[in-house]
Amino acid sequence: MTMDTIRLIEMLAGDKRQWPPDPTFALRRATGLAIALAAAIIFLTLSIRPDLAIVAKTPGFAWKLAATVSLGVSAFGLVLRVSRPGDEWRLAAANLTVAPMVLAMGIASDFLPRSAILSSVSTNPNGFVCLASIVLAGLAPFGIIVAALRQGAPTNPALAGAVAGLLAGGIAATFFIAHCVSDSLLFVATWYTLASVTLAALGAAVALRLVRW
Repeated sequence: MTMDTIRLIEMLAGDKRQWPPDPTFALRRATGLAIALAAAIIFLTLSIRPDLAIVAKTPGFAWKLAATVSLGVSAFGLVLRVSRPGDEWRLAAANLTVAPMVLAMGIASDFLPRSAILSSVSTNPNGFVCLASIVLAGLAPFGIIVAALRQGAPTNPALAGAVAGLLAGGIAATFFIAHCVSDSLLFVATWYTLASVTLAALGAAVALRLVRW
């Protein structure tokens, strides 16, 4: 064994940096910035519904808020897992079912007439506005989260990017509620979900190029 090889081994042994790197701190900080940025984008570009103080006390609003927050929280827990190689993420992935279950329970308890519920999805022109608004508001937060992911070592970049998109979608959707005038939970289940899935698909595609170990 040559002296150069011995010196290299000693240098590596003396390097106390953690490898693979743990991006937990970076992701926590990025998520905080993403929340602040999404709030600024929503509140500076969209109007707040005038009856927000009233509807905020209704069950429908509570269901919407619970669904979007649960999506964001579960996606955050999962993105921490998938950012580290060898970390078990499947149990955390099961938490993503919480948001759909919340919406399902909310829809089951929705007291709006069935005709009104269906028309809110099929003929409501706000659907595409909702979809576009959440996606656009989620792009910058998504970029911040992906930048933090690059400090980790995800073994499945597409999965990590998709979860980052879901996290950004959950954050943007939570603040978009303050603008959204539709109180139908079926509307939320349709258009909010489409927006989050769009960001997840975008995240998977982007991460394949940008998030590599």
